[in-house]
Amino acid sequence: MTQTGPAFDPELAAVLDGVRDLLSGSVTAEQIPGLRAAQAELRLGDDELRRGGAIEFTERTVPGPAGAPDIALLILRPAGLSATAPGVYYVHGGGMMLGDNRSALGIMLDWIEQLGVVVVSVGYRLAPEHPHPAPVSDCYAGLAWTAAHAAELGIEPGRLLIAGTSAGGGLSAATALLARDRGGPALLGQMLICPMLDDRNQTPSSHELDDMGGVWDRTSNLTGWRALLGEAQGGPDVSQYAAPARAADLSGLPPAYLDVGSAETFRDEVIDYAARIWRAGGAAELHVWSGGFHGFELTAPQAVLSADASAARLNWLRRQLR
Repeated sequence: MTQTGPAFDPELAAVLDGVRDLLSGSVTAEQIPGLRAAQAELRLGDDELRRGGAIEFTERTVPGPAGAPDIALLILRPAGLSATAPGVYYVHGGGMMLGDNRSALGIMLDWIEQLGVVVVSVGYRLAPEHPHPAPVSDCYAGLAWTAAHAAELGIEPGRLLIAGTSAGGGLSAATALLARDRGGPALLGQMLICPMLDDRNQTPSSHELDDMGGVWDRTSNLTGWRALLGEAQGGPDVSQYAAPARAADLSGLPPAYLDVGSAETFRDEVIDYAARIWRAGGAAELHVWSGGFHGFELTAPQAVLSADASAARLNWLRRQLR
């Protein structure tokens, strides 16, 4: 294993060392079927979604993009909700290749309990079987349907944010760009948690983790982008709706929250994206968690750094929703 640049936070490093044998290593295309099977066994069951009766949920199948399959939405709300509440449209991670609308939903369940929001989690088509523009097209179609049916879902019309983690963060940024360019739906904000934004892999941080399995290293990142873009990856003709870092104009976007670890592949592209939003006159809050690796709050949820990251996200959400 080779790492240059910032070291891991000591508390996080100790946790990572303890689970290293359970991690799959660097992700390659050949591993995708096995990783999908392993993730399917870990997806949250109905009782886990209900959080002891605090949350209720429904599943809906809604129209996808023109000529494409329908989209599966998982709608979660506080149990007994009698009025409308703010909504969060959630896009799961998985490197563009893995996951579904029940993946890594713990943070969303926390938000439902702590903030009283309604969450709509979208299941989008996965690469490489469904390359760009399938994933982002599904995310946008699901968002448009959610906004049009907000009151029916218990969401207060006009009070909808988008949020995503990792690949889901990149897809959330791309969906926000689509919403801007297509004239809606209007979004209160975009929460981009360690987002996957740039297919080119040319930043210093994209070279700092090499063969560091389990923390989304350079090999894994190239696998994800090649699954989504094929031979176009890294070339001159990649759409901003595939890789939002390609966007020339970041004006007119909803307020953004971006966070990333200082010791992860995405660090520099996330910092640059926030800076470009500011330069375009937009609002962005950026947190770079010192010593954080990719997904540290999922691997080590009890760590001090994880608690700080979770609190910062909640504080930003409260400000957007007040």
